[in-house]
Amino acid sequence: MGALQGIRILDLSRVLAGPWCGQILADLGAEVIKIERPVTGDDTRLWGPPWMLDQQQKATKEAGYYQCTNRNKFSVAVDIATEEGQKIIQDLVKTADVVIENYKVGSLVKYGLDYASLSQLNPQLVYCSITGFGQDGPRAAEPGYDFVLQGMSGLMSITGEADAGAQKVGVAVVDLQTGLYATVAIQAALLARQHTGRGQYIDMSLLDVQVAGLANQGMNYLTTGISPQRMGNAHPNIVPYQTFRAKDKEFIIACGNDKQFVDLCHAIGKSELLAETKFLKNPDRVKYREQLITILTEHFMTNTAQYWVDAIHARKVPVGVINSIEDALNEPQIQHRQMVVNLPHVLNPEFKMIASPMKLSDTPVEYRHAPPLLGEHTQQILQEIRSQDEILKLQNLGIVQA
Repeated sequence: MGALQGIRILDLSRVLAGPWCGQILADLGAEVIKIERPVTGDDTRLWGPPWMLDQQQKATKEAGYYQCTNRNKFSVAVDIATEEGQKIIQDLVKTADVVIENYKVGSLVKYGLDYASLSQLNPQLVYCSITGFGQDGPRAAEPGYDFVLQGMSGLMSITGEADAGAQKVGVAVVDLQTGLYATVAIQAALLARQHTGRGQYIDMSLLDVQVAGLANQGMNYLTTGISPQRMGNAHPNIVPYQTFRAKDKEFIIACGNDKQFVDLCHAIGKSELLAETKFLKNPDRVKYREQLITILTEHFMTNTAQYWVDAIHARKVPVGVINSIEDALNEPQIQHRQMVVNLPHVLNPEFKMIASPMKLSDTPVEYRHAPPLLGEHTQQILQEIRSQDEILKLQNLGIVQA
């Protein structure tokens, strides 16, 4: 039994932040009904290649991007621009606990699918809106895209090499963090409902989330009044904590405290560094960063990355290689943790996904079904609120796709 068993969620969101939230809640046992446009569905269904291969190793029309974030959901294809489609959503809301949406601010009002309208039908409804800039403020009406928000939030100003241009993160980190924050907020609202007996509105902004996600870098600015700068793979507050190039390739050292620095020096055969008082304490190592890093950089070029990783690892100092994604998914620890799961798809029984990282002892994550085909569950869900004849009529009119 999943932790959120019995919770019904209508996921009206598209692309990544909202669907990521919906997938987390679905993994935890909630019934998540993904509402999609007939014919085209979620935008990311078309974001290929790559496309999933079928049993004959031929490309399907199922994009990998879409599949990464829609596991364990039911797909219902409804045209919410029609009066009949709006009535379907309104009737489903009466049975739901949560609505997730990421439409532009105010755009669902004309459909009667905004919080004010739906909370009249179901006062216990938790309604989560995800937008780029929030529901108010001078930019509220603007669309929000992860890449743009990585730039606006200051994240790109601290990402990349110091002597190169700004760089975005390799995945849509603002969307993913927003999905996680939205998941926390929704679960908090559901807990609050147990005490108050009523639902509430959640206003999630991608920009707000990434500003919060600046973490120590944001606090560094507030503490000093100086904007942190790009430092490549170096750490602004800890030294040595970065990549180094060995004779063959790069590797990572994450030396988090003074004892680890002592152990590192012994491990790499540079114990003489410990005679330098300016290197003994981290604040001093930060101050004399360039001197220390120059010494270490020259030293590490005398042998291979694996040699240094093995030597440093033996002294229990955090160290590691830089894996490709293929290397990472073949890492024994990741395989032991079962972070790739087989989840049979109607078009490919050998379909695999990256697993959920949540490991609960009593209510574990369950992998119930693969990301759905467009409208795969329209018939199944709508038969709760419409007769077979009504569904057929709606289908013929193109209002639903089953």
